[in-house]
Amino acid sequence: MYLELDGSGPLHGQLTRALKSAMFAGTVHVGSRLPPTRLLARELGVSRNTVLAAYEQLRAEGFVDGRVGSGSYVTPPLQSTAPAPAASGPIEPQSSYARRSRQFQDQGRFFRPRPVEARYAFHYGMPSTNPILTNAWARELSHAALYTPPNYPTAQGSRALREAVCDYLSRRRGVQALPEDVLIVGGTQQAMTLTARVLLDDGDAVAIEDPQYSAIRAVLKVHGAQLAPVPVDEQGMRIDALPVKAPKLVCVTPSHQFPMGSVLSLSRRLALLDYARRQRCWIFEDDYDGEFRYDAKPLAALRSLDEDGRVIYIGTFSKALFPALRLGYLVMPPQLRGDFVSAKWLDDFGAPTVEQAALANFMANGGFERHLRRTAKTLKERRQVLLDGLRRLAGDRIDIADSHAGMHLVVWLKGRTREEGEAFIAHARTRELGLAPISQYYIDPPDRAGLLLGYASMSVAEIEQALVAFGRCLDEMPA
Repeated sequence: MYLELDGSGPLHGQLTRALKSAMFAGTVHVGSRLPPTRLLARELGVSRNTVLAAYEQLRAEGFVDGRVGSGSYVTPPLQSTAPAPAASGPIEPQSSYARRSRQFQDQGRFFRPRPVEARYAFHYGMPSTNPILTNAWARELSHAALYTPPNYPTAQGSRALREAVCDYLSRRRGVQALPEDVLIVGGTQQAMTLTARVLLDDGDAVAIEDPQYSAIRAVLKVHGAQLAPVPVDEQGMRIDALPVKAPKLVCVTPSHQFPMGSVLSLSRRLALLDYARRQRCWIFEDDYDGEFRYDAKPLAALRSLDEDGRVIYIGTFSKALFPALRLGYLVMPPQLRGDFVSAKWLDDFGAPTVEQAALANFMANGGFERHLRRTAKTLKERRQVLLDGLRRLAGDRIDIADSHAGMHLVVWLKGRTREEGEAFIAHARTRELGLAPISQYYIDPPDRAGLLLGYASMSVAEIEQALVAFGRCLDEMPA
């Protein structure tokens, strides 16, 4: 018997679907005897148990009648149990949310494919691998799995993890918060989604840095927000360029502006808080890369200066530990606690309990901050190698927007247009060098060739070799 397995899921499930398809297509007729299990297993190159499981499923669903000593026979009627034909062709979006989501899909704004593989990749967002962290996390996770009750999580997050977050924020970020203020979320992306659900109606205005992290923009646009881009300079978001008519929300990355790397100055922080107080709007503070500064002690968070309860503070473990963890935290204004916890419960009931328990213990026993110190030292070394190499190999052909923080540098190719920058990236790929353009993070990108060079996932040796390829690509650019 010829059967074509679809390659999706367990083999017995694939075989069950293939046999059903043969029955509906008339290849296997009503009343006919199915092949013996040993024979079919040999023909298909699968185990006999796989065939037995498929036959048993067909019997349970009424497709096959098993007769002792005789075999398995196809039973009528088949027409009443035939699957509905698959939908063909596009259909209209079924909601305004789906319509806006499709606009982003059509533009390739999210669900992006992974960057093209290259021997050396300066792509941003790749984690720094650390065997010490891997081993430590495996121990914490194993211990938590043994001792964590297998119940549903609490929507707000485990008390132990919220206490650990409060202790960390007080000592490292200057934020004084109670465990009741903290909501454990699935990273910055969910924090933004919950904030949009709690605060925004269709058409509400949101002031956002330009450039800014594109995934945040996607969440806001798909939720129906009207974006008001605010330019960024070497002191961060230009508060004097905020809309005259108050937006509902202001999104800002004050500790390390993404992607430009600037730090919001103290005077602008105070001005932004005053703006929020007078306009009665909210501030979404994404404390992006706040843990990693290389020239001085990290600045206190904007939330630490907030006396009016207008700042929604976000932190994530994706960069500090690894993105696969999908855990972060949101410090809620007291007057919005109930709304945020309800939104979290409606979204997913709560973050995974075992991972929360493992992380809480990792923070409580000092492992998290030991990891941060090791990582900061490693990143500082890699950053210095990258800076020295760029200055040596690229010389006056580039401008470096050095931020003294984070896991990436912004480099501008002097006198080159955005189109020339895209051609440079394509050419670098032929030399096994992966580069990322900065233009993707702008609402209105400038006509300049800008690159975002992430270095967290590269060793010192890899950075040095990648720089040689980078310099060669610059030499090969047309005059």
